[in-house]
Amino acid sequence: MRADRIRDLAAIDRPREKLSLRGAESLSDPELVAVLLGSGTKGIPVLELAHRVLEALGDRPERVDVATLAGIAGMGRAKACQIVASLEFARRCWRRRAPIRAAADALPYLQSIRAKPQEYFVCLSLTGAHEVIETRVVTVGLLDSNQVHPREVFADPISDRAACVLLAHNHPSGTLEASPEDLALTRRLVKAGDLLGIRVLDHLIVTRGGHLSLKDRGYL
Repeated sequence: MRADRIRDLAAIDRPREKLSLRGAESLSDPELVAVLLGSGTKGIPVLELAHRVLEALGDRPERVDVATLAGIAGMGRAKACQIVASLEFARRCWRRRAPIRAAADALPYLQSIRAKPQEYFVCLSLTGAHEVIETRVVTVGLLDSNQVHPREVFADPISDRAACVLLAHNHPSGTLEASPEDLALTRRLVKAGDLLGIRVLDHLIVTRGGHLSLKDRGYL
């Protein structure tokens, strides 16, 4: 039987004390979540609440939102916000270190647009080592070459002193095929990037269920 109440644990085994003395790596997943939560609620010890949070997160924590966590008995909106904010902060820290070596490496940065009902055009500024500097939404709405102008796409990468960029947009229809407009826009942006000395590394099309790399298809 697991000890769900902090007071039932020896002082050295309590999550905060354990973290201070042995480091974060010594804590189990429930203990790490318990530290984030801080305390439980009446009738629900913090470690029991932590187990419930982990069950809700499952194997797709990036898809869990505040409303889902706030619906767990004993959580409330404030604790739900703490967990969601912690997950997003961890993702951002990881992204800053992870280089983009293949199309799949960029997918975590595009998770938020994959199921959007409108088309989002996103630009990732990258260093020469393909590390992500920043991720930005350039436009929202129907995608065509008139709406996505090179000056809007490259303005921030120039300020970032980016060596290259990765472009992406979603297809709300779920179709993983490049339209003639997608290809025309890609050619226009590749040409503009060449003039600016900022290489277009790839242009991805993403949907809820998959992705398409225009580079892998031979369009770049």
